[in-house]
Amino acid sequence: MFYYIYILKSEKTRKYYVGSTNNIARRLERHNRGKVLSTKSETPWEMIYSEKFDTLSKARKRELQIKNWKSRSAIERLMYGPIV
Repeated sequence: MFYYIYILKSEKTRKYYVGSTNNIARRLERHNRGKVLSTKSETPWEMIYSEKFDTLSKARKRELQIKNWKSRSAIERLMYGPIV
């Protein structure tokens, strides 16, 4: 089994959400059906980035690293690379 970190973007508010899961398709569906309390008011969500890991602990460590950046520009650099 593999684990993933993912970044969603709200089509409504343009905000980002960072999470982890072992099933990206199912998790995105739960976000968009309003089943995730922290994201239900900002649906619909679009999956814009993911990384794959072989253990849950590695995925969670990476998720926390990205969340600790607390910076929209840092997340965008991760996804799109530096703007030159």
